[in-house]
Amino acid sequence: MKTLLRYALPLTLLLTLCLDASAAARKRPRKRVKNASEAVVPDTVYIVKYIQPVDTAEAPQRLKFGERGCTKYSPEVRDSLLSGWYSRNVVASYDDFFDRYVREDTTGNTPSDSTPDSVYARRLQMLVSPVQLPYNPIVRGYIARYTDSRYGTISRILGLSQYYFPLIEEELIKAGLPVELRALPIIESALNPTAVSRMGAAGLWQFMPSTGKMYGLEVNSLIDERYDPVLATRAACRYLKDMYALFGDWMLAIASYNCGPGNVNKAIARSGGGKSFWEIYDYLPRETRGYVPAFIGASYAYAYHKQHGIEFTEPPLPLAVDTMRVTKLMHLGQVASTLDLPIEMLRQLNPQYRLDIIPATNKHYTLILPQQYACRYIASEEEIQRKDSLFLKEYINPTNVAKKRAATSSYLTHTVKRGETLGSIARKYKVSQQTIMRDNRIRNANRLSIGQKLKIRRR
Repeated sequence: MKTLLRYALPLTLLLTLCLDASAAARKRPRKRVKNASEAVVPDTVYIVKYIQPVDTAEAPQRLKFGERGCTKYSPEVRDSLLSGWYSRNVVASYDDFFDRYVREDTTGNTPSDSTPDSVYARRLQMLVSPVQLPYNPIVRGYIARYTDSRYGTISRILGLSQYYFPLIEEELIKAGLPVELRALPIIESALNPTAVSRMGAAGLWQFMPSTGKMYGLEVNSLIDERYDPVLATRAACRYLKDMYALFGDWMLAIASYNCGPGNVNKAIARSGGGKSFWEIYDYLPRETRGYVPAFIGASYAYAYHKQHGIEFTEPPLPLAVDTMRVTKLMHLGQVASTLDLPIEMLRQLNPQYRLDIIPATNKHYTLILPQQYACRYIASEEEIQRKDSLFLKEYINPTNVAKKRAATSSYLTHTVKRGETLGSIARKYKVSQQTIMRDNRIRNANRLSIGQKLKIRRR
């Protein structure tokens, strides 16, 4: 009994303490949640934002070609700068531009400003031209797209227009065609002379090889005149003349430039004999239905860019150039090394020479140079020719030619490996999944097979 009492007393005390603690906890008030106005601001606030990477190396002052002091940079440095611009230009790929500004439905778009319809209609009417530029809700959508300041592509295109539009306008005037047709290369290639579509159309005017040859353009292993801005423009003028002679209407001629005269004739027949673009609109291919309104939108944006706060970017090419006549086989490296001129600049001015070779053996070709180098070229022509063995020897071997051609190809080949997805492949090559799917006609991004060959667009 004594033993039982000895253990019972401590147990009773312990139980009493536990009950008191539990009761106190139940009576303790809950911590009140403060409302937004009473919230306490922490001492440190972390804001995460994207910061544009900055090259820590000291960058040389940007100068235009032709300005005094431009020659202080070595050819290597200038080649690097020009290559950088070219890479940025390629990033804004032709297909992405076409999807955004031509193919995509814009009927739901509204201008970012409060400009009334009557103002747009009046502005288009003021562009007096044989090419009719009507205004309607469909055109309004494309005007909104082309004048949207959120996209920097139009500013870049307008910057390129400072170089390409004068030569395009000159050829249009020579051919007796409306100068407003200059806007066609905007929607064809985004004014990129090296643009290549997934169907194989190339150049400012996007000629297919067969059509280009039909209209007098030379296309072979060494030269592709579809990339020549002047020669391609002349071919486009002949084509547009033929289409206008066939239809007698510029809107229909422009539509046929996109889908061919056969599809336009089919649309005319299906519409019951419609005589204008808008009468056959519903019977045309989907892409062509957006093509003509996009042309009107591009024409408007070029004429009224200032009214929408759009400024031209600095043109990446010299605006003053001269054309040299070349009568002997020549490598662009011969010219670049002799004149201390970046070879990348020569490539941008002469994109038709696929392997950097001017194949002037049986006929003469042209070489475009910045104007300030023209006199130096004429004075140094013999020295340039003496370097032929140094720069042309590698092309004597067919193996080297094949390697060079592969290096300059617009695509490379990727073999799908185990565990790879379309997303991982796109990240590897820094292209979009949509571009890979379009180039390889893939409908389901989740259906890749091991060993499958994919065409990947070069950057």
